[in-house]
Amino acid sequence: MAFTFKLPDIGEGVAEAEITRWLVAVGDTVVEDQPLVEVLTDKATVEIPSPKAGVIARLGGVEGAIVPVGNMLVEIEVAGGAAAAPAAAPAHIAPAAVASAPQAAVATAAPPARMEAVPAARQLAKERGLDLGAITGTGPNGRITLADVKAVLEAGEGAPGPRTTVPGGDGVEERVPLRGMRRKIAEHMTLASRTVPHYTFVAEVDMSAVVAHRKAALARAGGVKLTYVAYVVAALLPALRKYPLLNASLDEAAGEIVLKKHYDIGVATATEDGLMVPVIHGADRLGLFALAQEIDRLATGARDKKLAISELTGGTFTVTTTGAKGGLLATPIVHHPQVAILGVHAIVPRAVVRDGQIVARDMTNLSLSLDHRVIDGQVGADFLYDVIVNLEHPETL
Repeated sequence: MAFTFKLPDIGEGVAEAEITRWLVAVGDTVVEDQPLVEVLTDKATVEIPSPKAGVIARLGGVEGAIVPVGNMLVEIEVAGGAAAAPAAAPAHIAPAAVASAPQAAVATAAPPARMEAVPAARQLAKERGLDLGAITGTGPNGRITLADVKAVLEAGEGAPGPRTTVPGGDGVEERVPLRGMRRKIAEHMTLASRTVPHYTFVAEVDMSAVVAHRKAALARAGGVKLTYVAYVVAALLPALRKYPLLNASLDEAAGEIVLKKHYDIGVATATEDGLMVPVIHGADRLGLFALAQEIDRLATGARDKKLAISELTGGTFTVTTTGAKGGLLATPIVHHPQVAILGVHAIVPRAVVRDGQIVARDMTNLSLSLDHRVIDGQVGADFLYDVIVNLEHPETL
C-alpha cells in the first residue's frame, strides 16, 4: 500500500524547503524514524525522519529542488498492501511502474540491474558523466560510495565533467549549481544589499589588556575555550544598553523603529556549507566564561548541523570575525532585519605611540557596518568607542 508523506510544517513561518541531500534512494527499505532527507529552509538545515517503515517507491524531487510545505516529499510502500515496490527498483523506472510492481517480485527477482550507490556518489557521477556500472563499490554489499567515484575521477577514468571551453583561450570553465546553503546566503545577502543603505565606521583598539587578562583567566577557566570573541560580546552589551538604536530593527510597513529590550547576539560561524549565524539568546545574563561556553557550543553545533531552528533565529545584533588572516579591515553586510554588525579582525603586534614613546601593542581593527536609515554616523562612532573603552578595561566586564 502506497503511503504519501508530505513535507510537514517545520514551524517558524517556513513555507517551503530545499532538498539538499537524500539519505535514501528508490528501492531502499527504511524503518520508522530513519532519516530520509536533509532539507534547507530559510532558517536552518533540518533532517526529516520517516513516519513509517517500508520501501521507498518515489522521491518528491531531486537534490536542489524546492518543495512547498504540504507537497509530496516521498512515497513509501508499507507492509500489508499488494503494491510494494521491489527492494532494488531500477532508477529509470517511472514512479507508476514502481508502485504497481508485484509484491512477489521482492523474493523472486533476479539481482538488480540498478547499481546501488549513495546519493552523493550518484549525483557526482551524473554531473561528471560517469557510468556507475563501470565503478566497483567498496561500501556494504558492494554499494558505491562517494570515495569510489572520486577515486575514478582522480584516476582520469570516465567521461569529462560538465565543463565548457572558454572561447579564445586554453582554459575551461565549470558550472556549479547555486543551491543549498550557498543559495540561501546569496538570497539573504542580495536582500540586505538592496534594502539597507550601508555605511561602515572603522576604528582600532588596543587589545593588550584583553590579551593579558585572557592569559591569566585561562588558568582558572576549567577547560572553557575562552576566545577573544567572548570578550567582544561582553564589551558590546553595556554599549547596546546605552545606544538602543543599535539593538533594533526597522518595521518599514508600520513606519516604526523597533527597539529590542532583549540582547540576543548572533556570532557568524564558518561551516563547510557556508556562513551560519547561531544566536546567543539572553547574552546579557551570561558572564564571560558562560559566554565563551555558549559560543563554543553554538559554533560546534553549527558545524555539525545539530542546532535547532530557535538557535539560528531571533538575533538582535551580530558579530563576525575575519580570523587569523583578517587583513586591515572589512565591510561586513548588515544581517537584515538587524541594523548593525561588528567585524573583528586579527590581533597583531603593532608599533604605536604611548606617552611619546614607540612601543609594541596587541592591536586590532573593528569594522562597524550600520543601517543609515536608523543610525547616524555620530551615534555609530560613539557606540564603537564605548565598546573600545570596555575592551581596553576588561576588568570591568
